[in-house]
Amino acid sequence: MHQMNTINNIKLGIIVLGSIVLASCSGGDKSAQPQGPPPATPVTTVTVTEEEVVTTDTYPGVVVALNEVELRPQVGGYVTAIFVKDGQKVVKGQKLYEIDRTKYIAAYNAARADVAVSKSNRDKAKKDADRYTRLAEQDAVAKQRVDYALTDLANAESQVAAAQAQLSAIANDLQRATIVSPLTGTIGISQVKLGALASPGTTLLNTVSTFNPIAVDISVNQAEIPRFTQLQRIPSAVKDSLFSIQLQDGSIFKGQGRIVAIDRAVDPQTGTIKVRISYPNPQGRLISGMTVNLKALNVASERQLVIPYKALQEQLGIFNVYVVGDSSKAEPRNVKLGKQFDQSVVISSGLKQGEVIVVDGVQNVKPGAKVQSGPMGQANGQ
Repeated sequence: MHQMNTINNIKLGIIVLGSIVLASCSGGDKSAQPQGPPPATPVTTVTVTEEEVVTTDTYPGVVVALNEVELRPQVGGYVTAIFVKDGQKVVKGQKLYEIDRTKYIAAYNAARADVAVSKSNRDKAKKDADRYTRLAEQDAVAKQRVDYALTDLANAESQVAAAQAQLSAIANDLQRATIVSPLTGTIGISQVKLGALASPGTTLLNTVSTFNPIAVDISVNQAEIPRFTQLQRIPSAVKDSLFSIQLQDGSIFKGQGRIVAIDRAVDPQTGTIKVRISYPNPQGRLISGMTVNLKALNVASERQLVIPYKALQEQLGIFNVYVVGDSSKAEPRNVKLGKQFDQSVVISSGLKQGEVIVVDGVQNVKPGAKVQSGPMGQANGQ
C-alpha cells in the first residue's frame, strides 16, 4: 500500500512539471510574435500661410507743450500785484503780474520833462540861427557868428533826439513793469508771492503753456528713421489708430496724431533720435510732463509667414516646429522668429508657404513619429 502511494505522488509531480513546462513554452511563443506599428499621435495642424502683418510698437513718451514760455521780469522791483489765479486759463495780452511802478513812473515823468527842455533849447537855437542867417545876408554880422549859431542848432537837435530816446527806454521799462501773457493757454502755479523782490531776467514768476494742441516726444532707434520720415511726409498717414497713447491708468487716448518734428541729430550715446507727435487735446486729458506709452502701428511692406506662437518649441534659445511630411510623419525643423503679435509670430526663415505644422499636441510628438490631425481641441484631450 505504501508503494502505491509513492507511485501516485511521482505521477502527480510529473503532471505538475509538465504543466509548468507547457505554460513556459506557451508564454515564449506569444513574446516572439511581431508587434504592430505604434498608434499615430493625435495633433492639430495648420498650414503655413503669408499674411499682411500689422504689429504695434511701444515707445516710452513724455507729453510736452508745443508752446511754453517762462515768465521772467525784464525790470527789477517788488511784486505789487498778481492778477490771476494758479492754473487759470489766460489769453494773449492779459495782465498777469505787476512790478512796483513808482520809480518807473517818476523816471518817465522826468524824461518827459527833459524832452520838453531839449525841445525848448532847440527852438531857441533855431531862432538864433535864422536871425543870424538873415543878418549875414545883409552883411550885418560876421559869417563866423552864423556858423556858431548853426552849430548850436545841430547840438540842440541832438539833445532832443537823445532825450526822446531816453524817454522811449523809460516808457518801455514802465510798460514792462506790467507782465502780460505772451500767448493764450494755461498759467501754472506762481513761483513768487506778493511783495517778493524780482530781479530782471533771473526771477521765474510763472510759466504759461498751450494745451491744445499738445505733443508727445518719443525716442526711436536710428534704424527706424526712414519709416518715421515717410510717415511725416505722407498726409494720409494721419489716422485715429496709427498713433495711440496709453495713459498711466491703462486707458487709451486716440486722436489725429501727426508727426510735427524729427530732431536734427541722433544721440551718439543711445543711437536714438527724438520724434515729436502732435495731438488735438480739447478736453485737456494730456498734461505737459506726463509719462505715457505711445503705441504706433507698424504695417510690414510685404506679406510674411505667420504661425501660432504655441506651435514653437524652445531649447537653449533655439526654436523649432514639427513639420508634417510624407506618410504623416512629423520632423522637427529649426526656425528663426520675427515680430510677435497677439498669439502669432512671424517666421523669418525655416518654413515655406503651404507646409503643414503641428500646433496642438506638439509636446507629445517625437521626431519621425506618425501623427493624426484632428479637429481643434482634440489633441490635448479636450
